[in-house]
Amino acid sequence: MLGILVQDLHRSEEGRLLRFFQRRLRNAADAADATQETFLRFLTVPQKTVIENPQAYLFQIAKSVASRTTARYAADARLFLPDEAGAEQALDAPCQEQIVNGRQCLLLLAKAIEKLPNRCQEVFILSRLHGLPNGEIAMRLGISRNMVEKHIIKALIHCKQARAEIIF
Repeated sequence: MLGILVQDLHRSEEGRLLRFFQRRLRNAADAADATQETFLRFLTVPQKTVIENPQAYLFQIAKSVASRTTARYAADARLFLPDEAGAEQALDAPCQEQIVNGRQCLLLLAKAIEKLPNRCQEVFILSRLHGLPNGEIAMRLGISRNMVEKHIIKALIHCKQARAEIIF
């Protein structure tokens, strides 16, 4: 049911979300990515959650994504400071159990992606693994940007369902 709600919201609110992010991020590619991130986060809402106003909830998620994105830009900018400036940041390495669990989860998700239709799989890989913007994927594959977004949403829903089956 959540997948249908997200598809309906995607149809009705995508344009508003894009404008929301373009005003804040001032970059069309980043706005498109943030829009996708917003819908992805909406998909991760637990099934038991009662959402009385889906549009308002979606835009609350969008505000969070926007603030996180601008914070990430600031963090990226700090990477280019002299070494002394970043010396106080600690680097935590994952423990062996986290590494094994992560690899197992990755394998299960890779198997789930393999079950997707070929075009959907290709779009998802270009988007998520290669980081290509939707417009570039559309041009490269000769399909509409809207179709690219539909493939990505379908793949994300499929991966979410596969992830729900993973028990650690």
